[in-house]
Amino acid sequence: MSKPYILVVDDEPAIRDLVKEILEDEGYEVAIAEGGNAARQAMRTRRPDLTLLDIWMPELDGISLLKEWSRNEGLPCPVIMISGHGTVETAVEATRLGAYDFIEKPLSMAKLLVTVERALEANKLQRENIDLRQHEPALVEPVGRSPTVQRLREQVRRIAEHDSWVLITGESGSGKETFARYLHSCSGRRNGPFVDVGVGAIAGENAAIELFGNEDSGGTVRYGRLEQATGGTLFLDEVADMASETQTRLLSAFETRTVTRVGGSEAVPINVRIIAASHANLEQLVQEGHFREDLFYHLNVVPVYIPPLREHRDDVPELLTFYVDRFVEREGLTYRHFSVAAQNRLRHYDWPGNVRELKNMVQRLLILGHGEEIGADEIEAALTATATAAAPNDLGLPLDLPLREAREQFERVYLQHQLRECEGNVSRLAERVGMERTHLYRKLRALGIETRRSGK
Repeated sequence: MSKPYILVVDDEPAIRDLVKEILEDEGYEVAIAEGGNAARQAMRTRRPDLTLLDIWMPELDGISLLKEWSRNEGLPCPVIMISGHGTVETAVEATRLGAYDFIEKPLSMAKLLVTVERALEANKLQRENIDLRQHEPALVEPVGRSPTVQRLREQVRRIAEHDSWVLITGESGSGKETFARYLHSCSGRRNGPFVDVGVGAIAGENAAIELFGNEDSGGTVRYGRLEQATGGTLFLDEVADMASETQTRLLSAFETRTVTRVGGSEAVPINVRIIAASHANLEQLVQEGHFREDLFYHLNVVPVYIPPLREHRDDVPELLTFYVDRFVEREGLTYRHFSVAAQNRLRHYDWPGNVRELKNMVQRLLILGHGEEIGADEIEAALTATATAAAPNDLGLPLDLPLREAREQFERVYLQHQLRECEGNVSRLAERVGMERTHLYRKLRALGIETRRSGK
C-alpha cells in the first residue's frame, strides 16, 4: 500500500527540511513548497493526503490559500495550520475555513506527529461515514456457509494478497459490490479509500470530469475519482455501460498510470487498484465491437464470477437472519423471526432478484407484518404480491423493483417496441431514439435484445 502523502508549505528552509525529515522517518511520503505559489503548483501536480500550511509567507499567506482551496466542494484534504505569530482571530478564521488544527511555532515535533496521525485517521473515518450514508453499509465479509460462498471468500482472500486488477461478473443483485468491498478490506490497500463509480450514471463531459477531474486558469482544481482513489481501490460498476469516448480516455490513463484533468495540461500520476463489475457478457460485447478489446484485457486480469442465489440456496436462512438483525439495528424496525416452514419455503424459491430481492423482502416483512414470527402463510402472500407486482401492468413494466432495475426494464420494453417499429433496422432506431449507434448497440446487447445486423 502507498504511504500517506504530505505536503509541507513553509517559507523557512530550516523548518521545511526538519519537518520533512521527521515525517519521512515516520514512514510518510513528503513534498515541500517554499511559498504560496509553489503550494498551488504542488496541489495541481498531485493531491496530498494532508497539508501542513504556514500562515505568514511573503508572496501569499496561508489563510488566502485556505480560502482558495475551500471553494466549491471544500478542502481536498486535511490542513493543519502552523504559525509563529498566530492570533485567536487567525485561528478562528482558519477553523471556519475547514482547517483541522492550528499549531504554534516553535513546533513541538511530538505534538505535530500526533496531530498528523489524528488528522489522517479523522479523514479516513469521515470518508467511511460518507460512504455509509451514500451506499449500503459494507459487510465485514459476505454472508454464507455454503461451499460456494466459502470457496468464493477464499478465492477473494487469495486475490487480495496481490495487487492485480479484477473483473467481477454475475447477475444483478448477486453481490458483486459486496465482494469488491471484501476484496479491498482484505488487501494491502485496506487503509486507503474505496471509491465507487456507477459508470452508467455518468456520460459525456460529465464522465470525464467525474473520473479525471478538472482545473481552471484561476488555479481551482477538482480531483476526479481516479485521483481520489490513489492509494486505494477504484470500483467501476457496470462497465458495459461506459461510453466509447470514456473507454478510450480511461484506457490511456490505465496504460500510462496517469490522468490529465479536463482543462489541464500536465499528467498526474495515480496509484490505484481497479475492480470492475458487469452483469453483461463483456467478451461478447468485444466481439461485436461495442467494448474495447484492449480495455477488456486491462480489466480482466483476474476474473471472479459471483453465482446467483439460486445456486447456493443453503445460505438463505443465514441471509434472512443477517438482514433481520441489520434492519432492527440500523433502522429500528421491530424484530421478527422466520419460522422453519417459512425458511424452508424461501430455500426453494428461485430468487430472480438474488440477494438484493431477499434483502428487500425482509425489509417489507418487518415494516408491514405483525407478530414476532413470520410464518409460511405470510411468505406465500409476500411471494404472490412480489409476482403480481413484477407482472406486466398497463405499461408492461414491473413496479416492485429498485430504481436501477426498473429503469433497465423500461429501457428493454421501450427499445424492443421501437426496434419493431423500425422493422429491426438499427440505423433507423438510432435516429429515432436519438442515440449514437455504437452506444445503442452496446445498450441493446447489455439488455439482451437481439438485432439483425443487416440493417446498417
